[in-house]
Formats: sequence, structure tokens, C-alpha cells
Amino acid sequence: MARLFSALIFAACLATVFAANNTTGGRDPNTQPIGGFIPKKSLSYVALILYGISGLIHWIHFFTVPPRRPFMITLPLGMTAMAIGFIFRVIYSNPPFTLGKYIAMDLFILLSPCLYLATDYMLLSHLARTFDEEVANRCLLIRHSRITKIFVWSDVTTFFLQSSGGGLTAIQNANLANLGNKIVLIGLVLQALSFGLFTGVLVLFAWHPSTSLNSGAQKNLRPFKVFSRKPIDDWRILFWVMCATCAGIFIRSVFRVAEFAGGYNGTIATHEAYFYAFDTLPLWIAMSLYCIVWPTRALMKRSEQLELGSRRQLNKPSYA
Repeated sequence: MARLFSALIFAACLATVFAANNTTGGRDPNTQPIGGFIPKKSLSYVALILYGISGLIHWIHFFTVPPRRPFMITLPLGMTAMAIGFIFRVIYSNPPFTLGKYIAMDLFILLSPCLYLATDYMLLSHLARTFDEEVANRCLLIRHSRITKIFVWSDVTTFFLQSSGGGLTAIQNANLANLGNKIVLIGLVLQALSFGLFTGVLVLFAWHPSTSLNSGAQKNLRPFKVFSRKPIDDWRILFWVMCATCAGIFIRSVFRVAEFAGGYNGTIATHEAYFYAFDTLPLWIAMSLYCIVWPTRALMKRSEQLELGSRRQLNKPSYA
């Protein structure tokens, strides 16, 4: 995790320096907006409020819901970063000719979902560890100890590709802009392929016959409560939430690939309705589900759940 954050911070600092040194990019302030359109402030404010509220709830869960798992900080950080991206979108929209503001807005919104992917990658590894070692290894195509390393580092790699290419797309140089667009597209395609493989590993994990060995853990389950701090006995609740987040991320991934494949001045890239319908909204719905089901509640060992279930069964009052 420390290496991941170091890599992300380095990329963010590099992008900030790049933006600061290219405040106008040689553009005439009276020319066409950098992004090809003027973002609507009203929609940016709505997105800012929605992501801000979800991010605040995630931060509250992170600090108050036991047990606290440090790796979960990627989720509230991702929601906060996306909200900051919409703050920059509001700032950039009036007037929409400053390159530095555009790059800051574009990178925050483009790269924040990398933290969402990292969250799901690490969650599957920790969910697998709640089962016995033998069962976990049989249910997963990749050993749980390697899932985080493989997928998170693939996420870091595509993060660097997108951040470096994203800065180039706004430069007033056709060759550099086209090169940046291709670099971002490569990063997005690789990210989609990596996440597709991860989704396959996740689905097979739940449907693997070996999970039937844990059927005993499904007895004496406590009823699931929304916005509760109590542990969730049934691991399948977290699994289905993760599947929903995967669906939202896939919609966004397909949209972004289509956007950059269409070019910097393409129809999708220059009409923000597509951005809100296939990027902002699906991601917000998907990741806000973790406001309802905070993942660490479902990361109790199956053996511990069986023991607690037995205790609850013994403590039930008997009526003669």
C-alpha cells in the first residue's frame, strides 16, 4: 500500500508541475474552449454534492465502523478526489481557456476511478482470507496473496499511462495531442482488460463448488441491517455489492475507451451529456453502495462466524 500511494502521489505532483508550467499553452483566450465545450456549472455542482456526500459517509465509516482496515482508505480518497475534480470543473468553466485548470480537472476526474478499482482488488483478496486457506486457494484462479500485487500494480501502470497521456491531450500541438490521446487510450484498454480478468476471478470465486464447504457458515445468520456497524455474517452480501460496482466500472471503462477512440474532438468527447450518463452517474451509484454496505463488516473469518452462530444458538431461550 505504501508503494501504491507513493506512486500515485508522484504522478499527481508531476501532473501539477506540468499544469503549472503550461497555464495557457499558447492559446488565445478568445478562441474555442480547450475541451471543445463549456461545462455546465449546474451539472458540476450536482455531481460535486453527490460525490461529496458519499465521500463524507465513506470517511465516517472508515473511522467509526470496526474493524478499521487501512487498505479501505482508497475508497474515501477516490470519492474525495472525484469531488475535487468537479470543483476544478466549476473553476475551469469560467472562463474555459486556462490549460492548467483544464489539466487539473481532467486528471482528477479521469484518474480517481483507479482508486475504486484498487479498492475492489484488495477487497477480493481480504474476502478470500476469511475462508480457510485451502478453500480460498481452490476457489480463486489466482492465489489471494497475489491478487493485490498483480491487479493493483496493473492499476498503477495504467494510472501512469493515463496521467501522462491526459496532460498531453490539451497541448496546442496536434502531434502531441494525438500522441497523448493514444497513450490514454492504451491505458484505458489495458485497465479494462485487467478489470475484466479480475471480474472473472471474482465471479468464479463465488460460484466455485468449494464454497459449498462453508455452507455451515450460513446457519444462524444475523439479519442484515443497513448503515449498521455490526458485522455482516453472510459474505454473499458483500459479493453482490462488489458485482454491482464492477458493472458500474465496466460501463465507465467502455465509455472512456469509446471517447478516446473517437478522438480529442470527437462527438462523445465534446458532448458532456455522455460523460454524465456513462461515467459520472454509473460510478457514483456503484461506489455509493459501499455507503450502505461498508465492506469491513463482512470480513470476519468464517470460523469466527460459526463460533458466534453456535453461541447465539445456545443462548436462545427455550420454552417448555
